[in-house]
Amino acid sequence: MIKLDNVTLTYPSGKGIFDIRFEVKEGTVMGYLGPNGAGKTTTIRALLGFMKPDSGSCSVIGRDCWTDPVSIQRSLGYIPGEISFPDGMNGDEFLDFLSEMRGSKDLSKRKDLLDMLELDPKGRIRKFSKGMKQKLGIVAALMHDPDILVLDEPTSGLDPLMQKRFVELILDEKRKGKTILLSSHIFEEVEKTCDEVIIIKDGRIVMFSDSASLRNSRRKAYQIRTGNNSEAVSLLVSAGFEIDGGRNDAENGVITVYVKGEDVDRFVKTIASFEVVDIDLKTQSLEDVFLSLYARDAERVVK
Repeated sequence: MIKLDNVTLTYPSGKGIFDIRFEVKEGTVMGYLGPNGAGKTTTIRALLGFMKPDSGSCSVIGRDCWTDPVSIQRSLGYIPGEISFPDGMNGDEFLDFLSEMRGSKDLSKRKDLLDMLELDPKGRIRKFSKGMKQKLGIVAALMHDPDILVLDEPTSGLDPLMQKRFVELILDEKRKGKTILLSSHIFEEVEKTCDEVIIIKDGRIVMFSDSASLRNSRRKAYQIRTGNNSEAVSLLVSAGFEIDGGRNDAENGVITVYVKGEDVDRFVKTIASFEVVDIDLKTQSLEDVFLSLYARDAERVVK
């Protein structure tokens, strides 16, 4: 449904995307992740037909994104990373305008979306809060029931309750067989919705994984307080676990141990061999994943 074949698109500064190649199959959700400036939005602009690649090709439902963008957009819903609206319009006027432009007659999904997001679209858009504008953008993108969704940071500005409802909405769209490309910084959002994940860095794809493998690759930082830290550190190090700061920093205070998903059982069995006074958990964030990839590249450069 979505295909990029060795797409390169550069800006005068030399930044851009380089040799981007991936496919999103029908009925699947692809997470497209990376830090700010990595190239996510540039990729999406090429898919929407807003920018022409220097080389390579991109297509949606078998149609070229640059030469046939109008027919593609009839079957596509898009939420931009930074939403802007026409000056002077009310929210309901904007939605009516889009419905007329698309030739949509059925307004039932629009009503369902407004109810789910608890949004009253009446009133001047310029007076809406950021969260209200984001909700309006979500309704605008999904109300014509498109087969393909391209979502660039769709929950930006939403409160936790609305983020949760958005995840429920995406899972419902997924059950209906929709094809979705989702750019996000929120790991939990990606874990709950995506089948596969791509991480882009400096305009190049550095990781392609299914969600389960990415989840298992995440390190969890367990912070432990014990009756005898010296003994605990020795046992953990001999079992092959990484200790934050090494042995010396753990002699006083809390021991921080990094554990990957597949090693949790072995970790639990190891700490069962000594007294644990307290334990806390800090899961690795998407930012941590990005930083680890940058660090890995830096190590290769040094070597």
